[in-house]
Order: sequence, then structure tokens, then C-alpha cells
Amino acid sequence: MRLLILGGTVFLGKHIASAALAAGHDVTLFHRGQHGLDLFPSAEHVLGDRDGGLSALLGRRFDAVIDTSGYLPRVVRQSVQLLQASTSHYTFISSVSAYRSLTEIGATEEAPLAQLPSDSEEDISTWYGALKARCEAEVSGRFGERALLIRPGLIVGPDDPSDRFTYWVARGARDGEMLAPGRPQHPVQVIDVRDLAAWTLSMAERGATGAYNAAGPPAPLTMAEVLATCREVGGGIGPTTWVTEAFLAEQGVAPWTEMPLFIPESEPDAIGLDSVSIRKALSAGLALRPLRDTVRDTLAWDRTRPIDAVRRAGISAERERELLAAWHGSGRQGD
Repeated sequence: MRLLILGGTVFLGKHIASAALAAGHDVTLFHRGQHGLDLFPSAEHVLGDRDGGLSALLGRRFDAVIDTSGYLPRVVRQSVQLLQASTSHYTFISSVSAYRSLTEIGATEEAPLAQLPSDSEEDISTWYGALKARCEAEVSGRFGERALLIRPGLIVGPDDPSDRFTYWVARGARDGEMLAPGRPQHPVQVIDVRDLAAWTLSMAERGATGAYNAAGPPAPLTMAEVLATCREVGGGIGPTTWVTEAFLAEQGVAPWTEMPLFIPESEPDAIGLDSVSIRKALSAGLALRPLRDTVRDTLAWDRTRPIDAVRRAGISAERERELLAAWHGSGRQGD
């Protein structure tokens, strides 16, 4: 298969490219910047224009495109307009955040999508989900029944640049009392990047179409189980102390970034965002490895990073100690 990957050198795209090359596909990686030009020497690397445009792909034909890097509708529009006539199949990596509302458990692919306040809006930090939904519309508008829309939950595993899951993996390997956020039974959904990459490639190979949620595991997973697995695999010794979301808010601790995987239950979408239905994807062959395997491999990868690598999520050990001292001094342990 002649496969074009947009965004094929970072995290998910990197794992898709690796799987595609291992399967013997003819892989072209399109770059809008200089990152990753030294990766995958057996693949073809194509550089975008100065403004990131795709004119270097004019006249080229591909059996399939996998777009892992579409965040802005105008950028995706450029891609689908140029590739519509020269490509048989288009896979777009969207997000479960594309749904308008996730206030209930078990949202399916038919749930309404988010809407942008205006066509000119491009603030990804504020309108990430709505922008993804509009990107989906650009793909569907051009490729129609030749489009595959994959909506992952939180993607985790080796090479994750966000540290949102890796923070807990590394913390579970370190001794000492561990601060945990919110309610132990709060649901969590994550998907190993390697599982998502392998399934995405297989779906593109067989020309699958439509929209699919992609998360895991099949059985409900809780925050307590995630942290216990990180402790078990990492070998860190010490108690886990659960503090309330009210306390974290009072202390100015930002959910999701300083406390990864934590979404306050006061947020309307707190439950549904981590509880979407993945029945359709499982029926289409999505296979998910055990959480402990993801934790083990993420920890092994994390230990290859420089000791002074900047962490993009989580809190420092010093900040954790300060928060624990404040919690124990508050007399609120029975809350």
C-alpha cells in the first residue's frame, strides 16, 4: 500500500509509521517542519512549503492517507482539497473531545458534536474539541464514504510528549507518600499508542469507514487501579493519600496538567469523557493490551530520557510534599 502519513514522526504518527514500514508498506512522511527528518530512513520524507503547504505532494497518488496532525480546519481543508482526487482513503485522527456533551456514561459515535462560535476561531486551548469536530467535517465533506474518523481518548505509552500518563508511571516508581486526586473510583480511559497505531493501520488497510471511539480498557478502570498498577510495576513504597477536589482547588492545583488524569467531578463532562463506548471499535478488531504492560514499557522508556528533561505535566516532589503537609494539617482527612 502506498501510504502517506501527515505527522508521522511524533508519538502516534511515529508508531503508525513504524508499524506500516514493518508491514512492508511504501510509506511517505510529510513534514511541515524539520522534526524527525532523521527517523525512518527507509521511508520517503517530503518537506512542506515555507508556510507548511502541501504543494510538494501535487501530482502524487496514494492508496491511503493517515492524518495525525490536523487541529485547525483550514489546515485540514488544504490537505483534503489537494488529496481528494489522488487518494482512495483518508483516515483522520480526531478526539472524544469532539463531542458536544459528555455528561453521561457510554457516549456512542452518534452523539452530537461540538460547534465553534465562529468560522475564524482557532484557539486550540479553548476550542480543541470543537476544532476537531470541524476538521472531521472538512474530511467528510471531501472524502464522504471514503473517510475514516477515529476519536481516541487519552493516548498513552512510550514516546508520549505530554507526560500526562508518564507522571503517574514515574511517581509510582518513587518511594514516599503519594498524593492522589479526587475520588479513587473515578473512571479512567486510556489507550496504548501502540494498540491505537496497529488498529488504525489495519483499518486503513481494509478501507474501513465511518466514526469510531478508541479508548480502553473494555472493562471499567478506576483512578485507584491506575495508581495501584503504577506502584506495583514501578516498585515504589509508601502510602497513597487521596485528597478532595475542593482542597486541590483551594491550593491552586490545576487539574489535568498539574494533576494528570484528574478531571473535577464538578465539571459537566467529568464522567462521560472517561467513559465513552468503545463497543464499535472492539467489534472492528481493536485489541488492547493489559494496563500493566503499558505501565512497564512507559517506565522503561521514561528511564531513557535525560535526568533533567522538562516534564510537561505533574507536580514536583517538593510541591507534592507541601500539599500533603497542608492536607494533613487541615484536619479534613475524614471529608
